[in-house]
Amino acid sequence: MKGPKCGGRGRGWGNCWGDGEVPTISVVVPVRNEARSIEPTLRALLTQDFPPHEFEVIVADGASTDDTVPIVRRLQGEFANLKLVFNPGRLASCGRNTAIRHATKDVVVIVDGHCHIPSRDYLQNVATAFATSGADCLGRPQPLEIANATPFQQAVSLARSSPLGHNPDSDIYSHDAKFVAPQSTAVAYTRQVFHTIGLFDQAFDACEDVEFNERVHAAGFRCYFTPQVKVVYEPRRNFRALFYQLSRYGRGRAKLAFKHPHSLTVPALVPPLWALWVLGGASLGWVWPTVGGLWLASLALYASVLMVAAGILGWRKPAAVAVRIPGVFVAIHFGFAYGFWSEVVHQFRMRLWPRRGLMAQRTLLRGQPTVDGHESRRTA
Repeated sequence: MKGPKCGGRGRGWGNCWGDGEVPTISVVVPVRNEARSIEPTLRALLTQDFPPHEFEVIVADGASTDDTVPIVRRLQGEFANLKLVFNPGRLASCGRNTAIRHATKDVVVIVDGHCHIPSRDYLQNVATAFATSGADCLGRPQPLEIANATPFQQAVSLARSSPLGHNPDSDIYSHDAKFVAPQSTAVAYTRQVFHTIGLFDQAFDACEDVEFNERVHAAGFRCYFTPQVKVVYEPRRNFRALFYQLSRYGRGRAKLAFKHPHSLTVPALVPPLWALWVLGGASLGWVWPTVGGLWLASLALYASVLMVAAGILGWRKPAAVAVRIPGVFVAIHFGFAYGFWSEVVHQFRMRLWPRRGLMAQRTLLRGQPTVDGHESRRTA
């Protein structure tokens, strides 16, 4: 990765460009087993209304076992600015770092392999936002609005965009252009950011972006949020997939709290504490009837809140969508809680038995790229 043109900590690269100039762009796409969606995503990126020599798309494949790699190689025959690199670490954090090391343009924007790019002006909007705002990074909305969504996916979209379905401190469902704290939204960065704070933490399997953005914020870089650079994500298709997705988020948030304790907010604690009460209150209720009464009352209240929310969100929606909203909320809340407490237990086990934690860390590092881009050959 090239060094920065100019600027220092907290300075926007827009100050480095003359009138009418915009930055060149490296699009980083970390993937693993994305054969179902990777071609539409890449074609949407590679056919942008933006000069081909002014941008590159770098796919970092995490040892896919499906047809992801053959699809990318076929597309390379059509597009000279499409690159494919191997991510031996498999995790998205490792893939981001591998691709960033191969980036040659002025700014880096992260796009997942299952995103929907809503406009051919996406890259032009990214470049313009950097040039006009003078920001060091950009944030974007990430709505869950796809065509031909199933009733369950529509229910997920409605629930996730509501105050009960995502952290209210996040701006990912906002629609107003403004400068914001980068933690929950930043996805595009000048190279100065990476040269100042380093790359993504490869110990994270989820929330690696939030952890990175915590360091972006601490370094004093500015983040400009604009709906002009939004991408659309596809909602999970069933309860199990949604529960698993939120459990990964929960694990990531707990790991983040251990590394950056100040990042732990009250809204992030509500689902884990509620789940703990649901399980613990049931047990205590057998011993203390008063506790059992409170437990039943709290469950009734929770169910009532979900039903009211379903009525509000599902108003004038198909009945098949509305009836799924309460179950979606349950998957969101308890999936997040399950992942959160699983990671808390894991972190304490590592502290009680550090030798086991060290061996696990060495296993994770083996075969992952190091700072100089070579694979780690460490042994336990």
